[in-house]
Amino acid sequence: MYDDALYTPRGKHGRAPNPLQIGGWVPMRQHREDDAVDFVIVGTGAGGGTLACKLAESGFSVVAMDAGAWWRPLEEFASDETHQSKLYWNDERICDGANPLQLGGNNCGKAVGGSTVHFAMVSLRFRPEWFKARTTLGYGVDWPLNWQEMWGYYTEVEQALKIAGPITYPWGPHRPRYPYRAHEINAAGWVLARSCEAMGIPWTETPLATVSAPRGHSPPCAYRGFCVTGCSTNAKQSALITWIPRAVKAGAEIRDLAMVGRIETNAAGLATGVHYHREGQWHFQRARNVVVAGYAIETPRLLLNSANARYPDGLANSSGLVGKYLMTQTNHGAFGVLEDEIRWYKGPPSLTLTEHWNYTDTGKDFFGGYAYMSQGPLPQAWAATQASNRGLWGAELLHEMEQYNHQAGFKIVGETLPQECNRVTLADEKDQYDLPIARVTYSLCDNDKALVRHAVGFMSQSLEAINARDIWAEGDDTCHLYGTARMGDDSCSSVVNADCRSWDIRNLWVCDGSVFPTVGGVNPSLTIQAIACRTGDRIRLLAARGEL
Repeated sequence: MYDDALYTPRGKHGRAPNPLQIGGWVPMRQHREDDAVDFVIVGTGAGGGTLACKLAESGFSVVAMDAGAWWRPLEEFASDETHQSKLYWNDERICDGANPLQLGGNNCGKAVGGSTVHFAMVSLRFRPEWFKARTTLGYGVDWPLNWQEMWGYYTEVEQALKIAGPITYPWGPHRPRYPYRAHEINAAGWVLARSCEAMGIPWTETPLATVSAPRGHSPPCAYRGFCVTGCSTNAKQSALITWIPRAVKAGAEIRDLAMVGRIETNAAGLATGVHYHREGQWHFQRARNVVVAGYAIETPRLLLNSANARYPDGLANSSGLVGKYLMTQTNHGAFGVLEDEIRWYKGPPSLTLTEHWNYTDTGKDFFGGYAYMSQGPLPQAWAATQASNRGLWGAELLHEMEQYNHQAGFKIVGETLPQECNRVTLADEKDQYDLPIARVTYSLCDNDKALVRHAVGFMSQSLEAINARDIWAEGDDTCHLYGTARMGDDSCSSVVNADCRSWDIRNLWVCDGSVFPTVGGVNPSLTIQAIACRTGDRIRLLAARGEL
């Protein structure tokens, strides 16, 4: 049914988002909780938001829930680093292991649109060999997907987001030209370009999910530099302003501020819906299918917390692998001071990159690869980095910050190997909803450390090659999260199949970065969205065959 009060999404304060965010006023269906919808989706980020769109446009009834608010960037985003921490998942978690993860803005989101609301917009394809890393490169595990099929879905996502990128891409198989022209390169980007040329390796403009020319209600990027704190002009093509509006237009309902705490199953062992907390009380939404898309920590947390007499170890966990093989990516950097004025905060933070060490397999003492990119940290974040990495305080910190406009550097997105010991489990402590909080255990292996040494050394040499001074390397840092519900061809060694369908419960699906068996050396958002597009098409096909 439709209701006049529901002609637009609710927003954090009960107000409808500005029409510029959702492409014009469109009705949003409200589903009764006691009427089973075809799909309830937990999470609305790169996985859940994309899948909600694909399923709604295929005619399925969809309710997608997110623990975060439905923000209105034009009115509710500020050019203030501290204020915009409201976009991050900062709920308490326990982190341990030899290299405990720092969780927050660099890897977690809590908003309709998920982490894509504050991601750096870098949109890279997996190297084809990574889908069969064990077979072709001798490490990791093989995916149950082939790169040729994924190449088609990458193109679909790039068109949907109107990725701005170079005319030709230096690495990998041929791909179509990006929909929008590449962004103008800022001074920080030219630092990387000059250093790559000095080292004799290729570089290119970074494919970015922010438009370089007008697109509908999205203006072109204004190069304000507040990308990773939430774009307040809607140039960024996040799930919030791309997939979510399409989903709503096709009939999906989005429920913000809805924290899902448990998935219910029946006597037959099938999922029947989700318990969620909203507006001060618990509710239950019935569904014929449940999709978990809460990312690599909240997804296993929910599956494990949904344990019952039939599934005492948690849902979809007959393999014992839910929560295991947590992966991240190393995010170490090298920085220096140049004579030229750089002002690296101007523009998106990573306007140029090189994937040389993703596609080069010689000259390495490690498995895997890494890309590295130009950087553009905002002042508060940069001061925090100086304090935490170099121990600078007071007058020393002030002196270092006086060089801010002459500084430049690079950071890697480095592949780490899947290890069963890296995991997400449930702690004894409870959160504000009386749910067990996540315990996140993580340690780098020797191969991960070798990759970091190689990357930091090479980036430092690259800065030396262009006469940078006062070069220093950033200590332990990570970005992005993967694994904990890996896909595979075998129910004994994976949680879901290639369609993201649980081996154990046929109407339970997982569609986010947690299904990655390996991580590669590029940012994950494009691959997550490509997987979600494929899953949506597979579900439509299964339904047509009567196999849903």
